[in-house]
Amino acid sequence: MARMTAARAAVEILKREGVTAAFGVPGAAINPFYAALKASGGITHTLARHVEGASHMAEGYTRTRPGNIGVCIGTSGPAGTDMITGLYSAIGDSIPILCITGQAPTAVIHKEDFQAVDIASIARPVTKMAVTVLEAAQVPGVFQKAFHLMRSGRPGPVLIDLPVDVQQTEIEFDPETYEPLPVYKPAATRAQIDKALAMLNAAERPLIVAGGGVITADASELLVEFAELTGVPVVPTLMGWGVLPDDHELNAGMVGLQTSHRYGNATFLESDFVLGIGNRWANRHTGKLDVYTAGRTFVHVDVEPTQIGRIFAADYGIASDAKAALELFVEAAREARDAGRLPDRADWAAAAQERRATLQRRTHFDDVPIKPQRVYEEMNKAFGPETRYVSTIGLSQIAGAQMLHVYRPRHWINCGQAGPLGWTIPAALGVAVADPEAQVVALSGDYDFQFMIEELAVGAQHRIPYVHVLVNNSYLGLIRQAQRAFDIDFQVNLEFENVNSPELGVYGVDHVKVAEGLGCKAIRVTDPGELGAAFEQAKKLAAEFRVPVVVEAILERVTNIAMSTTNDIGNVVEFEELATEPSHAPTSIRPLRS
Repeated sequence: MARMTAARAAVEILKREGVTAAFGVPGAAINPFYAALKASGGITHTLARHVEGASHMAEGYTRTRPGNIGVCIGTSGPAGTDMITGLYSAIGDSIPILCITGQAPTAVIHKEDFQAVDIASIARPVTKMAVTVLEAAQVPGVFQKAFHLMRSGRPGPVLIDLPVDVQQTEIEFDPETYEPLPVYKPAATRAQIDKALAMLNAAERPLIVAGGGVITADASELLVEFAELTGVPVVPTLMGWGVLPDDHELNAGMVGLQTSHRYGNATFLESDFVLGIGNRWANRHTGKLDVYTAGRTFVHVDVEPTQIGRIFAADYGIASDAKAALELFVEAAREARDAGRLPDRADWAAAAQERRATLQRRTHFDDVPIKPQRVYEEMNKAFGPETRYVSTIGLSQIAGAQMLHVYRPRHWINCGQAGPLGWTIPAALGVAVADPEAQVVALSGDYDFQFMIEELAVGAQHRIPYVHVLVNNSYLGLIRQAQRAFDIDFQVNLEFENVNSPELGVYGVDHVKVAEGLGCKAIRVTDPGELGAAFEQAKKLAAEFRVPVVVEAILERVTNIAMSTTNDIGNVVEFEELATEPSHAPTSIRPLRS
C-alpha cells in the first residue's frame, strides 16, 4: 500500500474525480495542500485576488460545461468566511463546487488560535456537507463522499476543512484503485409520465416551463424534442434560458416580474396547463401566486422531492432528474404520435409567435447620453449565437434578459437566487478558463463592476481574455427604481466629480484608468453610434493581448426598466415607449407587426 500525506491523497482523488482546474489563494494553514498540488501536477491553478472571487470563479467554471466541478481553495479563518457568499450562490442555483480550506492544528482549534474559526458550522446552512476532518485517515472517504453528494440528487456545494496537521499526516492510500461512488438521481416511472402526458393532452393551451434543472441534467436536446413532438410552446426560466434557441418556433419567451418579455407574460396568462421541469417557481418568475396559478393545472417535475409543493401545491408532482423524466416523456410522446393520440397544437403555437411579433419593447434610441436599450441592441448585432453571456444582478441584468438573445444551453450564465454584486467578473473568468476558445461576454452595471474589480488583474496575469460590457449610469439603478415606492432617492447615487478625470463630469470612477492599471484594455463610449465599432475593437483587443477588455457605455443617469410594481405578472409597467414600427426593434427575433 502506498503511503502519502493526507493532502496528497486529497489531490489524487480530485484528479480521479475529473478535476483539472482550481482557483484559490494560498496561506499558511493550506500550504501543505498547495505543496501536494504542485508535486502531483495535472491540476492547473488560477490565483485569485480575493477568496470570494475564487469561489465565484469556481461557480463560473462549473456552470460552463456538463460534468464540471469547480474547486476553490483558501487558508484558515477569513478565507473560509469569504467563500460563504460563493457557497450560498452555488446552493441557491444547484451548482456543485468544492471549497477546501485550511485550519489551525487540531490541538488548538478550540483555543482561539490565530485564524481558527468553526467554518464547518458557518458553512453548513449553505452546503450539502460541511466538515472539519480531524482524523487524517478519514480524508479519502470524506472527499469521496463530497463528490458523491455534489453530483447526487439536487446538485450543490460542499466545504471540506483540513487542519494543517491533518494535511501533513501520512496515511495508507492507493490512488490507482480509487473509484468514485455511484451517483444517485431519482427517476420518474413510466406510469407517472403517462399520467402527466394525459393531463397535458387534455389541455387546450398548454405550456412547458423549462428551468435550470434541464440544463444541469444536460437534457436540453430532449426537452426540445419533447416540445417538437407535442407542439407545446416552451417558457424558459432565467436559469433555463438557452434550453432551446430564442428563435425556435416553440419558444414562447420568458415570464416574470422583471426578466420577462411582454409576449411571454401574455402567452402565459392565456394558458390553461403548465408542465414545469427542473424549475422551482422562483418568486421573480411567478409573482403573486393567485394570478400565476388562476385557471391553470400544474404538473411539477423536480429532482428534489421537497421542492414539490414548496411554493404552491401542483396538481401532480414527480420527483425525478430532468433527463430521466424527459427520456420517458419523449418515449411516451413518440408512441402517442404514432398512434394518432397527440392533439394538434399548431394554432396555439402560432398564437404565441403572433404575440412575439406584436408585443415588443423598443431598443433603438439615438439619445446622448446613451439609453441602455441601445447597448443590448448593438450587443445582439456584435455577438453571435456562440457567445457565452455572464451576468448577476441589477437593471443591467434585467434589461439584458429582456433584450439579448441566447441560442444554446449554458450560454446565459447567471447567478439567479443569490445575486451577489461583484459576481460577474470572477464568474466570467471561470467561464473563460472552462472554455478558452469561447466568446465570453460579461454584463455589469457600474456597482456590480466595482465590487470585485480587482479580479480583472487575474485575467491580465493569467491571460484570460473576455469582453466586459459595463453600462455606467453612476447609480444603484435597481435600488433607485425600487425606492420610487417610498418616494425617496436616498444613498443610491454614486456620482462625484473626479479630480483626476474631470472629463467624466459627475460619473465619478474612471473605470478605463482602473482597468488599464490592472493590466487590461478598456474603451469608453459616449455616442450610441460608436457602440458597434467599440465591440468589434474589443474582440480584436482581447484576441491580440489575451486580457479582459472593458467596454464602458456612459448611460443616461435615470432609466426605469420594465417591471411589475404590484408583484403581478399581468401588470408589468412599461416605463419607456414601446416599439410601434420595425425600426424601433431591429434585432428582435420576430420582425415587428403592428
